[in-house]
Amino acid sequence: MSFKKFQLNEKVLAGVTAAGYKKPTPIQDQSIAHIMDGRDVMGLAETGTGKTAAFVLPILQRLMQGQRGRIRALIIAPTRELSEQTHEAILQLGLKTKLSSATIYGGVSVVNQINKLRSRVDIVSACPGRLLDHIGRGTIDLSSVEVLVLDEADHMFDMGFLPEVRKIVKHLPAHRQTLLFSATMPSEIRSLANDLLNNPVNIQIGNSAPVMTVSHKFYPVQTEQKTALLKDILKKTDTQ
Repeated sequence: MSFKKFQLNEKVLAGVTAAGYKKPTPIQDQSIAHIMDGRDVMGLAETGTGKTAAFVLPILQRLMQGQRGRIRALIIAPTRELSEQTHEAILQLGLKTKLSSATIYGGVSVVNQINKLRSRVDIVSACPGRLLDHIGRGTIDLSSVEVLVLDEADHMFDMGFLPEVRKIVKHLPAHRQTLLFSATMPSEIRSLANDLLNNPVNIQIGNSAPVMTVSHKFYPVQTEQKTALLKDILKKTDTQ
């Protein structure tokens, strides 16, 4: 089983090969074809299962056709780190496609983001707060969005972002494809999915437990000792 079964554009497949991907993970195997068919998808899978490529690859495939230089895919994530991770995946997997991507989050210059948006991008990976700021300023045009991705939706709920997400959705075209990925499915996330997704394909990979690719440890420690403990862990741990 390889990524060739999805019949990806040769430039997208070149990115898969360059990234060293050999075969799809379960979440990729079960969701990519449905997303490429235009279906809404609700994916339940833990961190470390390959969710990012599961939606990035079909988005790249879709955007190879049609007009360039307008925002056709919007990915909303709870943290700047996750937005950057998604952006890097887009750049890596889409290296040969010449599709452009931008990140939008707080804590950095809004002017630089405005300039990037003016340069005409195809995909935006954003955090809710700063994205609403750009919407309020009129510095982002979401009228051409064809695909909306809500990534790590349960973390967005934990961080109190669901009201912002609902505000953002009001600025998107009603006719679009919506993908929601989450590690858990609290009632608030299921309610959001029911409101935003149209007859979605439901995919669940494993149980709500840590996957084998992620290890978890907990160290009770006083705040002032955190840095010293971190240094000691890094020094003694083989991180490969």
